[in-house]
Amino acid sequence: MAESERIIDTPDVGDEAAAPAEQPRGRRRIAVLLGVAAIAYLFDLGTKMLVVARLEHHQPVEIIGEWLRFEAVRNSGAAFGFGAAYTVIFTVIACAVVLVIIRLARKLYNLPWAIALGLLLGGALGNLTDRIFRAPGAFKGAVVDFIAPAHFAVFNLADTAIVCGGILIVILSFKGLDPDGTVHKD
Repeated sequence: MAESERIIDTPDVGDEAAAPAEQPRGRRRIAVLLGVAAIAYLFDLGTKMLVVARLEHHQPVEIIGEWLRFEAVRNSGAAFGFGAAYTVIFTVIACAVVLVIIRLARKLYNLPWAIALGLLLGGALGNLTDRIFRAPGAFKGAVVDFIAPAHFAVFNLADTAIVCGGILIVILSFKGLDPDGTVHKD
C-alpha cells in the first residue's frame, strides 16, 4: 500500500482483498443513514399530526413558563418565516437536497457522516412532505411549526434534525473527514 493511501485511509486500487470487505461496511453505513432518516422523519411527522389534531386553533401550551411553549404555526417561507412568496423554490431546494444525499450515500463509508446525512435527509423529507401535501396546495404547502422558545423563531423537529445534521457536517469537515472515509490532514 502506498504511503499516501495509508495516510488518507483509502484502499489500494490493486488490492482485491480490500474490495469485498468495504462493500458490507458501506451497506451498513447506508442502513444507518436510512435508519436515522426514518426516525427523524417519523418523529417529525408524528408530532406535526399531533399538533394539527390537538393544538391548531387552540391557545398555546406553556411547557416551561414563558420560556418555552407549543404553538401551532403554519410557515410557508424558510427559517424565521423569510421568503413566504417563494414556497415553490424552497420545495425544489428540498428535493435537490434529498437527491444529493441519495447520490452521496453510494460513496458513504463513515458512520458520523451517515448520521449527519440521515438527520438532513429526515428533516428535509419532513418539511418536504408538508410543502407537497399541506394547504394551500401541492408544492405550495405551509410547514407546521410548533416549538416556540421565548424571543426566537417557531420551529419543528425537522428543522432541529436539519440544524443538528448541519452542525455535525461542519464539525466533520473541520476535522478533515470525508463521507467516503478519507481523512485530509492539512
